[in-house]
Amino acid sequence: MNLLAAILVASTSLNITVWPNGEGNGGKRTWTLRCAPAAGTLPQRSSACRQLAVLKAPFAQVRKDMACTQIYGGPQEALVTGRFRGRPVHARFNRQDGCQLGRWNRVGFLFPGVVSAQSR
Repeated sequence: MNLLAAILVASTSLNITVWPNGEGNGGKRTWTLRCAPAAGTLPQRSSACRQLAVLKAPFAQVRKDMACTQIYGGPQEALVTGRFRGRPVHARFNRQDGCQLGRWNRVGFLFPGVVSAQSR
């Protein structure tokens, strides 16, 4: 990893909240993640930091003009806030259609144990 990449990873500090049954429908799970060095409460922090480091825009929203398949993946919802590569993050995730499933799956390592193998 070059110096610039190391600095950008180091400026990552995230708060992760997941509602396994949807927001407002029961309990939630929360974790924190900081990178370089990896720290926080998220399981497999080092792996998560490595995976985030190679993603171009892991928290980008789906484009408004994107056609999405109508595949429902479940009620799970998540919120990621904090800083990623030094920039503010406020990203909501759900599994309501094919586009949202793709977003969820790209960063699913941030939501460990939330989706069972049967519901994938």
